[in-house]
Amino acid sequence: MSSPSQDDDTNAHNKDEEADRLLFSQSSSSPSGPSPLSDGENDEEVAYESREKVLIVDFDYPDGVDYLAGRPFSWKKLWLFTGPGFLVSIAFLDPGNLEGDLQAGAIAGYSLLWLLMWATAMGLLIQLLSARVGVATGKHLAELCREEYPYWAGLLLWLMAELALIGADIQEVIGSAIAIKILSHGLLPLWAGVVITAADCFVFLFLENYGVRKLEGVFAVLISTMALSFAWMFADAKPSGKELLIGLLVPKLSSRTIRQAVGVVGCVIMPHNVFLHSALVQSRKIDPDKKGCVQEALNFYSIESSIALLVSFMINLFVTTVFAKGFYGTKQADSIGLVNAGQYLQEKYGGGLFPILYVWGIGLLAAGQSSTITGTYAGQFIMGGFLNLRLKKWLRALITRSCAIVPTIIVALVFNRSEASLDVLNEWLNVLQSIQIPFALIPLLTLVSKEQVMGVFKIGPNLERFAWTVAALVIVINGYLLLDFFFSEVNGLLFGFVIAAGTAAYVAFIIYLVSHGGGLPSTWFNLIFSKGHAYTGN
Repeated sequence: MSSPSQDDDTNAHNKDEEADRLLFSQSSSSPSGPSPLSDGENDEEVAYESREKVLIVDFDYPDGVDYLAGRPFSWKKLWLFTGPGFLVSIAFLDPGNLEGDLQAGAIAGYSLLWLLMWATAMGLLIQLLSARVGVATGKHLAELCREEYPYWAGLLLWLMAELALIGADIQEVIGSAIAIKILSHGLLPLWAGVVITAADCFVFLFLENYGVRKLEGVFAVLISTMALSFAWMFADAKPSGKELLIGLLVPKLSSRTIRQAVGVVGCVIMPHNVFLHSALVQSRKIDPDKKGCVQEALNFYSIESSIALLVSFMINLFVTTVFAKGFYGTKQADSIGLVNAGQYLQEKYGGGLFPILYVWGIGLLAAGQSSTITGTYAGQFIMGGFLNLRLKKWLRALITRSCAIVPTIIVALVFNRSEASLDVLNEWLNVLQSIQIPFALIPLLTLVSKEQVMGVFKIGPNLERFAWTVAALVIVINGYLLLDFFFSEVNGLLFGFVIAAGTAAYVAFIIYLVSHGGGLPSTWFNLIFSKGHAYTGN
């Protein structure tokens, strides 16, 4: 017969075993997936293994502290959280954006600066929602889409994301190749610059082995290079401060500048960037089960992303105003593009202490190199998340890099004949990326509004309505760009029929995504419908 103390020990042991079994079953069936504090030994694709994450020090809340009240601001914690927002901001500074900036400045002068500012603010909102999804769920957007949608819809979303990424990567790689051609005095042709830029995949893999913070440090150098280069150009050009302020504060839009206005907004929302931010925020060791940790992380990421996009806005502002000062109202304004911009700058502003042609080339090279690396990064998360691939990072990076580099080399060889052909290519690539925007925004807004996914961190009804309004505005603006492009480019009955059939399928898939999972129950769509229903007496 056992003693009472032995019985107590046995009961306590049994209770501990039962608690362990319950804890294991909860963690394995949790809708938010494996904890980011796990060791990574699981069958699910994860953005970062536990050993790769940056440790956030002094992050536990004492008992009784209200997590919504938060803790006092800490510069040390802000520094530890700094990084993901700046990597994401590079998509606002890629060669495609720089071309949109210079064309807006040359054709519209200072008049579209207000639109650039508000477009950046819209982009910030989308990126904050993407970060919110990643922090609150412990999973990134591609993983959540795989779980939320049927297999066929998830596969289509993956294909759309890959197409958008390839289109963006072609622009970024060619932008780098143009910069290399400028800096080599034309000795290296475009295709050689593409091959050199392709090597950044291996540089990226090498840097990643040294940790996330080292990689973020390299991006900080590249962004600083862009900022210094384009600030130097701004100082050389000496734009009008008065006209700059008027352009920022007084909204103006004319029929002549409508296409540039659409381009300014269209360049800001990059589909692959929406997926990227939700993954990058998981590079910090945060327990999604502790609401205080999640809320504080969201607060610091909001500050960091706002600072990062302010820096990107200033760089875009520098480029736009330099070309507004130099080329607005001139005969070159309509013909200026990324390929010939450096030469036009050289002819306008001359050599000086350091020729502006090379300043432009250095800034463009930094923009192209940094954006191609983030494109590789985004490609890893998109492919791994949608397909749940458990591949080694170097192999996944090589696959995603090849998907972009191979068509880019072909494009460089085919379109290297003239500047006009590259401009046509750029227009088609802009259209390709514009088409994909709904397939990133709609899943994001659907998921961030669902309590089953976000828990207490789902966005409120007012923010939900505002976010859907912004998304609808962006989609409509890009829809205008698409219609304008197709009406000018589509010729022939057969081609027109193919475009019409494709448009019908495209719209049908968008309607499916909007209606799937109750994505709009509290938005103004449903609000208007319910009011109309009430008036009829039903």
